[in-house]
Amino acid sequence: MLDSREGGSPLTTTRNGDFAGSALRRRPQLSDEVAAHVRGLIMSGGVRPGDYVRLDETAAELGVSVTPVREALLTLRGEGLVELVPHRGYVVAPLTRSDIHDLFWLQGQIAERLAMRATAAVTPEVLREMRDARDELARAVAESDAARVEHLEFSFHRQLNRLANANKLSWFLLNAVRYTPAHLYSSDPKWGEAAVASHDRLIAALESGDAQEAGAVTREHFADGADRLLAHLETIGIWD
Repeated sequence: MLDSREGGSPLTTTRNGDFAGSALRRRPQLSDEVAAHVRGLIMSGGVRPGDYVRLDETAAELGVSVTPVREALLTLRGEGLVELVPHRGYVVAPLTRSDIHDLFWLQGQIAERLAMRATAAVTPEVLREMRDARDELARAVAESDAARVEHLEFSFHRQLNRLANANKLSWFLLNAVRYTPAHLYSSDPKWGEAAVASHDRLIAALESGDAQEAGAVTREHFADGADRLLAHLETIGIWD
């Protein structure tokens, strides 16, 4: 899947958000990073519909002040991911199977169009770079290096999106993939193997100039992501 930074990717996370790693550093966009953290928890089932997201607890967990957490929750309220309960705080909003299908359908539609447009701009040099990226991704998957897998997946699709020369579509994809818990996928070896195979098919389609096939492979990549996330959420009983 695409990295949330620019358009693309199940995260085995705990309900207290252990995947976040070290505390976040303060900078002007800190509230955006807090929002991304909580958004990832919600989408991966780390916190569930009906759970409260406490300002103080979240701030202490991330090593930040309450202010960026409050700003982040306001953002997530606007996205419909949390709701404000008077005198009680913010609660995670309902998340349905249809929500997951819809989000990935939208991502797949945009990414498919970008891949099709990029096909005409592919050069031998670009293909060499994409093969190198594919080989690096395969090594990272074999070594279970989740951080490296996520970075390489991002780089691969970023290059493809730039070739499309469609800034508006790329912007819409960037916003759509914010709801993809990328760590969930990068930490899953089976997804990693599937991603490598998908990259092989995509490179072959680009090399042959088959825009329809390039688009279809990309769309299937997102459909697979939806299936894996739904299976993960079912497994942890989010809808029980």
